[in-house]
Amino acid sequence: MRYLNRSSLLTAFLVLFSAAAQAQSPKPMKEAKPGLLAKARISTEAARKTAVDHVKGGSIKDEEIEEEGGRLVFSFDIKVPGKSGIEEVLVDAQSGAIVSAKHETPADEAAEAAKDRRVKKPGLDRESRTS
Repeated sequence: MRYLNRSSLLTAFLVLFSAAAQAQSPKPMKEAKPGLLAKARISTEAARKTAVDHVKGGSIKDEEIEEEGGRLVFSFDIKVPGKSGIEEVLVDAQSGAIVSAKHETPADEAAEAAKDRRVKKPGLDRESRTS
């Protein structure tokens, strides 16, 4: 009986430990195009740290590696508690330097999301517009 209890406790501990470890590991970085992560010289962890250190008290809500303005960048949307909108921080994927940091209002976010949808899904063809 004693062996069964120790075994059960060990199993429960291992299950809880692995669940906690998975909950703390960040999601994989999204790529705007396949293969962009392989081109980066700095790690995603280093880019995350740079972005979060720049926006005190914020937490990352969305992240992606993309090419913007001819430059490979990590893009982070960081939410600050008690503040509307998000802080968008771009980190150069080659040097690790901050390329830009700006506040986006909810309206700015909506406009950017609409623009992204148009780029990813070009306009409807003539047949589907008439239906």
